[in-house]
Amino acid sequence: MGAVVADDGPSGVKAPDGGWGWAVLFGCFIITGFSYAFPKAVSVFFKELIREFGIGYSDTAWISSILLAMLYGTGPLCSVCVNRFGCRPVMLVGGLFASMGMVIASFCTSIVQIYLTAGVITGLGLALNFQPSLIMLNRYFDKRRPLANGLSAAGSPVFLCALSPLGQILQHEYGWRGGFLILGGMLLNCCVCGALMRPLEPPKKSEATKEPAEKKAKKKLLDFSVFKDGGFVIYTLAASIMVLGLFVPPVFVVSYAKDLGYQDTKAAFLLTILGFIDIFARPICGMVAGLKWVRPRCVYLFSFAMIFNGFTDLMGSMSVDYAGLVVFCIFFGISYGMVGALQFEVLMAIVGTQKFSSAIGLVLLAEAMAVLIGPPSAGKLLDATGRYMFVFIIAGIEVTTSALVLALGNFFCIKKKSEEPHTKEEAAEREELNKSEDKTPEDAKVDSIEVEQFLKDEPEKNGEVVTNPETCV
Repeated sequence: MGAVVADDGPSGVKAPDGGWGWAVLFGCFIITGFSYAFPKAVSVFFKELIREFGIGYSDTAWISSILLAMLYGTGPLCSVCVNRFGCRPVMLVGGLFASMGMVIASFCTSIVQIYLTAGVITGLGLALNFQPSLIMLNRYFDKRRPLANGLSAAGSPVFLCALSPLGQILQHEYGWRGGFLILGGMLLNCCVCGALMRPLEPPKKSEATKEPAEKKAKKKLLDFSVFKDGGFVIYTLAASIMVLGLFVPPVFVVSYAKDLGYQDTKAAFLLTILGFIDIFARPICGMVAGLKWVRPRCVYLFSFAMIFNGFTDLMGSMSVDYAGLVVFCIFFGISYGMVGALQFEVLMAIVGTQKFSSAIGLVLLAEAMAVLIGPPSAGKLLDATGRYMFVFIIAGIEVTTSALVLALGNFFCIKKKSEEPHTKEEAAEREELNKSEDKTPEDAKVDSIEVEQFLKDEPEKNGEVVTNPETCV
């Protein structure tokens, strides 16, 4: 797959699949938790914001949408920053941005100001942490990568279980302003996670070979050739449709329970149930995806997870009491966990390690518009109809459609690729093998005669490496 970006990791270093990689996995776990759970946990404060600013559901839903849109839409920007400065410095700056946005938001006097602070600034900070952490995880793990992806993705439900009730407590004790301020302080932990992202050390090379390699690596910051890969195009299209409805149910399920007349704490507990189930679904799905028979067919397991998620949304639209919402959250947690554990593993499998840093930025950019219009459009539908049933039905149809696009597109449009070398080193080895196979019997005979003559003439030098062109095979 060739070198794509300047900070794409040393090509001569094998993924350790452990060691310091477990510290990197822990940091990725924390970052993933904040990145995905934070936009959902902020929904706990929506009722207070509606009362204070006199706005509707669609207006407050823009906060979560802007957070997610920044997380997705700044993908290419994050790739360029990582390629220019490295993962660790970008993540440290991102942690400061994420914290600063929430702290400033606690002093805002209008919903537009909250859009700019809690939405844009905090979203940018989370984005500058999220993508580099995935890139580092991909560098540190190879054989254990499905399991590592599942474990890191489990950060989302773990933090959702913690942040949702914590946000409810903070709102009750300190109001939404005090809650935003405290959450901003918690986001400084992203800087600690960034410090864990120690780059892999490349093998020592001579200065003569090192400088040309560095100059060659700096030629490309973002590789658009991934769009020539049919599998990548189908994945991007399916993922863009999926995110239209994927994040809608977690954003609205708490408000759904409150409108049915249940207490705020009891309504917020639904997100805790969803997150608790999600905690176990992601690592288990990661282990299943790593099985020898399943890993080559991961894309179809991902399609099944999306169909399961869409069907759960359709069934959840018929919930009329708290028990129905609990059952919905259980099955949604399972399907949502499967999707979360597989989405980036499938992308890594499609494009390979070398092109992943460019591919993820472009995929996130393609998904950004869908993320931006998903929850607000659902909020508009809710304001117009006053019924959550239609919101859940639309979300289920969107996710199910994305699953069909991915599965059918890969089955009918993508031919099985012949095994090709994924790195320049493998390509060179394959080329040498081909050359040796192409040699005529006479050439092979001459080579063997030269070797025998060499060993007879200089037996005392046996074991030393000799680079004489006449005796090199």
